[in-house]
Amino acid sequence: MIFTKKKLLLYSGLGLVALASGCSLFHHQKTMVQPHGAVAFDPAKRREDSLKRTMTLKPYTEIITKGTKTQTGFFTVHQKDTKYYFEIPNNILNREILVVSRVSKASSDMRNGSSGYAGDEIGESIYRFEKGPANKLFLRRMSYAEYNKDSTATLFAGVQKNNITAIVAAFPILALKKDSSASVVDVTDFLNSDNDVIYFQRKIFKDKAGMGAQQNDKSYIDYIRPFEHNVEIHSVKTYSAGLNPTNSSYTVELNASMVLLPLKPMKARLEDERVGYFTTSFKDFDADPQGVKRTAFIERWKLEPKPEDVEKYKRGELVEPKKQIVFYIDPVTPKKWVPYLIQGVNDWQKAFEGAGFKNAIIAKEAPTKDQDSTWSIDDASHSAIIYRPSSVANAMGPNVSDPRSGEIIESHIFWYHNVMSLLQRWYMIQAGAVDPRARKPEFDDELMGNLIRFVSSHEVGHTLGLRHNFGSSSTVPVEKLRDKAWVEQHGHTPSIMDYARFNYVAQPEDNISEQGLFPRIGDYDRWAIKWGYTWHPAYKTPEDEHKAMVNVVTDSLKHNHRLWFGSESEYADPRSQNEDLGDDAMKAGAYGIKNLKRIMPQLESWVTVPGETPEKLFNAYSAVWDQYALYLGHVTKNVAGVYHTPKVNGEVGATYETVPYAVQKNAVKFLNDQVFTTPMWLYNERLAKKFNVNLGYEFGNIQQENINALITRARLSRLLTQQQETTTRTYTITDLLSDLDHGIFAEIYAGKNVDFYRRNMQKYYVYRLLVQAFLENEMNTIMPEVYHFTVTDVNAILRDELKKQQALFKREARNPALNKITRLHLNEIDELIQRRFTAEKNGLTVK
Repeated sequence: MIFTKKKLLLYSGLGLVALASGCSLFHHQKTMVQPHGAVAFDPAKRREDSLKRTMTLKPYTEIITKGTKTQTGFFTVHQKDTKYYFEIPNNILNREILVVSRVSKASSDMRNGSSGYAGDEIGESIYRFEKGPANKLFLRRMSYAEYNKDSTATLFAGVQKNNITAIVAAFPILALKKDSSASVVDVTDFLNSDNDVIYFQRKIFKDKAGMGAQQNDKSYIDYIRPFEHNVEIHSVKTYSAGLNPTNSSYTVELNASMVLLPLKPMKARLEDERVGYFTTSFKDFDADPQGVKRTAFIERWKLEPKPEDVEKYKRGELVEPKKQIVFYIDPVTPKKWVPYLIQGVNDWQKAFEGAGFKNAIIAKEAPTKDQDSTWSIDDASHSAIIYRPSSVANAMGPNVSDPRSGEIIESHIFWYHNVMSLLQRWYMIQAGAVDPRARKPEFDDELMGNLIRFVSSHEVGHTLGLRHNFGSSSTVPVEKLRDKAWVEQHGHTPSIMDYARFNYVAQPEDNISEQGLFPRIGDYDRWAIKWGYTWHPAYKTPEDEHKAMVNVVTDSLKHNHRLWFGSESEYADPRSQNEDLGDDAMKAGAYGIKNLKRIMPQLESWVTVPGETPEKLFNAYSAVWDQYALYLGHVTKNVAGVYHTPKVNGEVGATYETVPYAVQKNAVKFLNDQVFTTPMWLYNERLAKKFNVNLGYEFGNIQQENINALITRARLSRLLTQQQETTTRTYTITDLLSDLDHGIFAEIYAGKNVDFYRRNMQKYYVYRLLVQAFLENEMNTIMPEVYHFTVTDVNAILRDELKKQQALFKREARNPALNKITRLHLNEIDELIQRRFTAEKNGLTVK
């Protein structure tokens, strides 16, 4: 009997091996005789049984056993030793969940410019849990790039069919809650993996930090905390070295916030491009019955009156919103700056009163561990101002919003410690001529605190949805910036969202105080907040509301030019620039340079500290040059400039207008006077020797930059277009070259000697014209609004200009009154032109 059993096992084993290997032993047999009593092996049956066992749900108490730590929130989190289970209620299935991931604690080895710090956002997407087949729970990543809201329309099905969303994770359901109202899944492996749902969403984020693959044995979940509307997942992750590594591995702490979005999105407000708000947009298949339209919702916080205050609000009484906008100050922020950061936030309260809400926004110090042990600055339900001990001189105010409506969910403002060095340098160079407090190597705390306050207000403006308004300062007449009473009452720009730092136009004799020097929340900001945040319950849809609000904007702009918005992306509109002031760049720049001339001789006495290195002095000296370069850039944008004023149908006036002839001509005169005439006032002998400054190089560099900026394919193309398409007199390419010639070659026309600095500049001017006049015949290059030189008159105009210059050089090279070096110079640039023409004639290339 024993022998028989052994034989059966042997035969059974041989059969298994034969089936697995496909051995030819059995291929020649039509049937296989089974030993008596053996059970037939059926692989399909075995897989079916295995699947059934997998699909069979276990009792709840078998998974969530005694001793399991349980925390409840919008879903329940269970922890048993190192195992984690999520209990997902049925009522949040197919609900949108916003996942925001951030670096909670960073490694000093992962710095990369302004990134690589605690608070860096590394992921932001929306997901849904949904039931799948075979007792599985799916997690899908949602997309809102295309949209059709009418579910009864045939088009709706087509849009849905072509917008299937990705399943990013699948979890076997282990058990159901006793009343079947929730599903329990094991998320341990998911949480411990290097997934792109709750950690680094894109590879580029890791690459920037120099990180490679996750090292599992050095990574773990620190804690998970569920709340009513969010769940916080905090982990410690170690990564091997990746691209551009500075070390062999990196350990960081990451935080993922899973935020349950409202079941019913906030009523959206449609964009009006005449008011500068950030937007969230999508392709809308409902908006145009015979086409596709991009619909954009402005990003804003949800502000509504409390139910008991609705009637008061409708009567025009100020009420507190149902939910305030609250910013917490990072606990690690240096204490002396905290009051100024708070005030920078609270300064916006007055603007919100225009929208009918009092105390709508407020800043608070973050609670201590003793006050609230569960509070975390990484929690996406908290907005915060984050302090970064960094050498980066910057600040920024991003926000996180709901793509379905534009509702801002939260924001983390970052201010870098070294932004103070930037503020100190800006204020000294722009206001030092009129404010004695700016003439120090280290500002008093009160002055620096107020500078921080202005930065805080600007960044908070971004988190409220407001974009930069680079055009705002252009609405102010330059002379008003010197009018003490006017500028102290109104400020030097109507918007703190402009990059109009300080009033550099003010002169010492104007006696203007800080009120007229500092930026502040102004007319435009208050109007934009009123437009974006006033509650309009009478309008049931965004479309109905938009029809009425379009008229409000049109009427407001008609009666108050100070409300004009100029986008930062306006490449040709000289009204929309950063760091500029006033409605006349030439006049403002002249005042600014006048103050720089006052400041330059005093720099050494202002910033020198005995016994210290001259680094601060060098930075201040460089800042004077940088500020001067800004003034030149502001002026240059007027040449071939185009005013762009967005309008809606029915609104009077042109959308695009050429900058007038006189303005463009005055701009070139300014450049001839202020930069192409060697700016010797920048030469400070003591500083030049202290820092080994090569003035020939520095002057040549700044003149070269401005020649390059003027003589570009894009600018010349615009001048040609304006000449052909404008009925009034316009500034032409010929006008530009003539004015430049008489400025840059002034001595040659006058029969005088040319000095060293001017000879260098003249050579470069001729070289630049040669480059543009003999561009390769490349027809495949695509540049918006730019002509291919080979199919326009631009080349011919430039070459004709070079021939005129050559004739001038030949004539004056024979002038016996000129010194030898000037005549050598003229012969050299004459030959430079001739070689290029000869080379082209002979089919040669000149480099």
